[in-house]
Amino acid sequence: MANTNTKQVNSNSQGYVILYILLAVLLLTGLIFLFKSSLFEKRTVDARILKDEIYLNEDLVFTDNTPKASKWLWEFGNGAKATTQNGAYHYDKPGAYIVRLTVDGELKEQFPLNVRDTVRNVVDSVLTISGPTSGVVNEEVRLEGDGQGKDFEWSFGETGRVDVKGKTALYTYRAPGKYVVRLRTDKSRRPVYHTILVTDPNAEIVEDLVTPGDGERKTIDDIRARLQAIANGADFNSNYYYLVNKYMCGSEKVTVNVEMNGKKKQTDIYSYCMGLTFGGEIAVDEAQLTIKPNSSCASLLNIKQHSATAQPAATTTTEAPGKTK
Repeated sequence: MANTNTKQVNSNSQGYVILYILLAVLLLTGLIFLFKSSLFEKRTVDARILKDEIYLNEDLVFTDNTPKASKWLWEFGNGAKATTQNGAYHYDKPGAYIVRLTVDGELKEQFPLNVRDTVRNVVDSVLTISGPTSGVVNEEVRLEGDGQGKDFEWSFGETGRVDVKGKTALYTYRAPGKYVVRLRTDKSRRPVYHTILVTDPNAEIVEDLVTPGDGERKTIDDIRARLQAIANGADFNSNYYYLVNKYMCGSEKVTVNVEMNGKKKQTDIYSYCMGLTFGGEIAVDEAQLTIKPNSSCASLLNIKQHSATAQPAATTTTEAPGKTK
C-alpha cells in the first residue's frame, strides 16, 4: 500500500514539473514575440512624393525621412532607378506608374503616380546660355541665350520672378552671393541654368548677413518668413533658392538643427525645406544662423517650430548670438 502511494506522489510531481516547463516555454515565447514586434514597429517607412499627378513638363520630387535609414532604392515604374534619399526624376512618356521605395533592403512602400501629356506639340530645341560666371554688385551683367523660340524669359535668382525677356539679358545684382540664372523659352521642354558668383569689393564681409541688433533681427525675420512661406504652400523654388543663394553661398548641404515639440533632429537645408512641404501645418517660431569663420557663408541653421494646431511652448527671451569668429 505504501509503495502504491509513493508511486502516485512521484507521478504527480513529474506532472507538475512538465506543466511548469510548458508554462515557462510559453512565457518565454511570448516575451520573444513581443520584443521582436516592438523592434519592427519602430522601423516604418516615412517617405513622400510631392504630387501623385504631374505633367510631362514637371519633375517628380521624392523624399524619405525614415529614421536611421542608410540605403534607398527608388524604382519609378519604367525601369529607371535612383539610390538617393531625396531627389527629382523626369518622365519622358505619359501614363500611370507605381513608384516603389525600398529602405535598407527590407522596408518597402509604393506610391501610385499619374503623368499627364502636356507637351505633345512642343518642338524641343537645344537651349544654351553664354556669358560671365562672376560679377560685381551694382554692375551690369550681360548674358546671351541661343535656341529656338520667340519668348525668352530670364530669372536671375535674386527676386524669385522673371526679371528680363529677350535673347540678350542685362541685369544688375543688388546683393553678393552665388546665384543660379534660369532661362526658359516657349520652344524648349526644359529650362537651362547658369551659375554666377557676385561679390562686393567694397565690403570686408557681408556685414548685413548677421549683425547685432536690428540687422540680426531683420535677417532672422527674413529667413523665418521664407521658411514659413514654404510651409504655407507658396512657390518652393523661389523661396528655397533665395535662402540658399543669399545666406548659404549656394550650398544645399548646410546643416539644420530642428526643435519641435520638445524633440530635436538634425538634417540638411534641402531635406528640411522639402519636409516643410509635407509636414502639415507647421509654424516656424525662430531661425538663427551660424557663420563660418572669416566667411559670409552660413554653416549652421537653428530652427524652432511647432504644429500650427498647437500652441508653442513658452520660452525665455535671451540675447541673440552675434557673428561667430
